[in-house]
Amino acid sequence: MPEIVVDRTLCIGSGVCIVYAPGSLEHDEDSVAVPITPPGDAPDAIRNAVEGCPTGALRLLDP
Repeated sequence: MPEIVVDRTLCIGSGVCIVYAPGSLEHDEDSVAVPITPPGDAPDAIRNAVEGCPTGALRLLDP
């Protein structure tokens, strides 16, 4: 399962990632994306969330 890494300096809290992968990402109290461990979505949904991020704040570390 790929690991999601969030660049907190780039995240604007748009929520696009949560739409694509609601079981793998959530917002913290500052509206910054935070990975849920273990991820609850299929790898394709997680990749779509990363690719859909409007600021490029997300990336994957594949095992």
